[in-house]
Amino acid sequence: MLFGISWNLDGGNWLFAWSILPILLRGLLVTVQAAALGFVVAAILGLLLAALKGAQSRWVSWPAKALSEFIRDTPLLVQLFFLYYVLPDYGIVLPAFLTGALALGIQYSAYTSEVYRAGLESVLKGQAEAARALDLTPLRIFAVIVLPQAIPRIIPALGNYLVSIMKDVPVLSVVSVLEMLNVAKIIGDRSFNYLIPLSMVGALYLVLTLASSAGVRYLDNRLPKQGLPLR
Repeated sequence: MLFGISWNLDGGNWLFAWSILPILLRGLLVTVQAAALGFVVAAILGLLLAALKGAQSRWVSWPAKALSEFIRDTPLLVQLFFLYYVLPDYGIVLPAFLTGALALGIQYSAYTSEVYRAGLESVLKGQAEAARALDLTPLRIFAVIVLPQAIPRIIPALGNYLVSIMKDVPVLSVVSVLEMLNVAKIIGDRSFNYLIPLSMVGALYLVLTLASSAGVRYLDNRLPKQGLPLR
């Protein structure tokens, strides 16, 4: 008895769990792919937003700040429905998987932009001023001097958002993406047994989250805190 649930896995239940494991693993692969693509989109768009929000021109920084705030203050589900149901009316039709990954990336880009901003602001401004004195362009200063020093400092925060993206992937089931939880639900609907598939999904998510957290910690420990080496 655990949390009020009687776990009585006889031979038939173990056989059922073993039989659905390959199907759940295919759903796990979709989950990992969606989370990875969503994180890449969030990392790239977040960096772009952070750079625009830090621009000296208000005509650039204010629209970027307004866009970031709008993305952060609207639910992921609304953004997902907009991309999936509204864009086709304007001739933009994307596969459900790609739509879901983009929705995840766009939603979390607003959060990663703040992570980037904090990392960029932690770099001593004297270094950028010295680079300007050497007549380096603003783009080169940002890409070669400031960003390589900021990235190692924000790895833990970015890793937290990677885990959050993975845990939000089940939202994509509303647009028929067969990620792991949706697969478990379908198995439960057909077998009238929800306990085993949902318990297996929980265990797989736990393993996935722990592995991701361990990878982030490893990367954080290995990267030099003084900045990435440039070659």
